[in-house]
Amino acid sequence: MSSRNFEDLPVWKDARELCRRVYAVTHASEFRADPSLTDQIRRAAVSVVSNVAEGVERGTTSELIYFLFVAKGSVGEVRAQLYVAEDQRYVAPQEAAALREQAKNISYQLDRWIRTLQRRDAPRGPRYRQLPSEADKRWAAGKRWLEGYIRQMNEERRQARENGEE
Repeated sequence: MSSRNFEDLPVWKDARELCRRVYAVTHASEFRADPSLTDQIRRAAVSVVSNVAEGVERGTTSELIYFLFVAKGSVGEVRAQLYVAEDQRYVAPQEAAALREQAKNISYQLDRWIRTLQRRDAPRGPRYRQLPSEADKRWAAGKRWLEGYIRQMNEERRQARENGEE
């Protein structure tokens, strides 16, 4: 990722716009009649924006992936709640469909980003390093041992040649 600021990310900008639109729709008098759904859909929309930002700010790839998954779940929640709002006639079908399409686009962007980060050969800057698993740590320890053993054997062969023992 070339940018270190979440505000520069297209997916964050899109999520912010979705959140703005959700707030605008829920200000309508029909929606205000259902404060629980209003609160829930707003919280889900805010969660998308917030979790993308928090994941970027955390500084490790594994944490970024975790928060992107949380954001992806929240954008799915927004889509589901839009169906409920449409069924209750709190929002027009065309507007609900447009908001769901925007949410699907955000979900797609998050999915692509997660998949890229999960690839083991993906470029990893120092800020977005993958935390090593226990298997990675054991493999690295084994590799260090083997490299040390090879160095020792090569040193013993060199000394044997120098002493004319070969």
